[in-house]
Amino acid sequence: GRSMEMPGMSRKPVQRRTVDYTATTVRHLEMRVYQKHPWDNEMLQPTSGAMLDFLPPVAYPHVPATSFATKFVHVSTNKIRTGVNQVLFMPDGRRLLTCSQNGEFTLWNGMSFNFETILQAHNCAIRTAAWSHNENWLLSGDDAGIIKYWQTNLNNLKAVNAHSEPVRGVAFAPTDLKFCSCSDDTTVKVWDFARAQLVSLLSGHGGDVKSVDWHPHKAMLASGGKDSLIKLWDAKSGSAVATLHAHKNQVSCVKWNANGNWLVSGCRDQTLKVFDIRTLRELSNFRGHARDVTTVTWHPQHESLLTSGGFDGSILYWVVGDGGEEPQAEVRGGHEAAIWSLAWHPAGHILCSGSNDNTTKFWCRNRPGEVPRDTSVRTGPAAMAEAAVAAAMSSGGGGGGSGGGGGE
Repeated sequence: GRSMEMPGMSRKPVQRRTVDYTATTVRHLEMRVYQKHPWDNEMLQPTSGAMLDFLPPVAYPHVPATSFATKFVHVSTNKIRTGVNQVLFMPDGRRLLTCSQNGEFTLWNGMSFNFETILQAHNCAIRTAAWSHNENWLLSGDDAGIIKYWQTNLNNLKAVNAHSEPVRGVAFAPTDLKFCSCSDDTTVKVWDFARAQLVSLLSGHGGDVKSVDWHPHKAMLASGGKDSLIKLWDAKSGSAVATLHAHKNQVSCVKWNANGNWLVSGCRDQTLKVFDIRTLRELSNFRGHARDVTTVTWHPQHESLLTSGGFDGSILYWVVGDGGEEPQAEVRGGHEAAIWSLAWHPAGHILCSGSNDNTTKFWCRNRPGEVPRDTSVRTGPAAMAEAAVAAAMSSGGGGGGSGGGGGE
């Protein structure tokens, strides 16, 4: 039929990829009745027909490699293009929340990735956001040092003047009764959530505190700062427990593993380190980023799988305990600019990345039998132009080049 839109306004139809995990989840629920151990699973065959047997990540606890999300699915961009500072899935995984440089919350559908709603949440750039463990509350912090409380329907209940400089990180206590925040004013603060009052002020960093995370089941905080230190704090007494002098440059991100024993830190010196805090020793030292490590996240199902985003827009996958320093999988040039935030879908089958190139991208697992496109090479417009120039310069001028990156 004819388009009813105004002349010059016609939109070309886009094929929308939907990643629906319901069928495989139901299949897993049926199969686990008689397959008591992951080793009893049917062997996946490397053919496209085996797509029907491809189960959710929780079915492969012994093979973290099944959850390398290197296949590009979709890119979502706001009408007013602006940098994305934080991405996080709603606790039920149905929607994705992005926090932007101009203070807006945008909600995207978690299956078909289309736009759902937008909301002016803050008056300036939102730097960080975190969900409570009971999944009822959201905290967001901005460049003015204000932290706001939100319900799941994005109703704003409270705003606290928490810091004098931009808030760089917020994290809830395991009980959700308290939360912590860190800021460029060199402090980490512990707050009473219900009364929104300061409980303790932790000072000891010699510069901006760029990241903070609360231990999954202890009264302990980890923070990383511009002074290249990682500090561990006792949240009850407000004193520093230990300091890790492992990095040579600004520590951009620290994250506890759900097991409570491992702490990962990402640094400007292009390395990631994983510490075992029972011994305060370094477990792994990962090298592979060409620029600063800007964000890091643990996989929700696979204990040992770690994903990091870099300043150059690359996404790298690491497995703790494999003995090597190399990334296990990589998406080079996933974005055109720095990746500020990475978030896994709670089911662990989709990774979302938010970047300074004003886009939010979704990545999913490669299907069985699918040859992953070579994501170790750059495929952006700049790289295409370079390749075209190189091809024109080469005297041979032989065969056609390979196809570009995945389309929308």
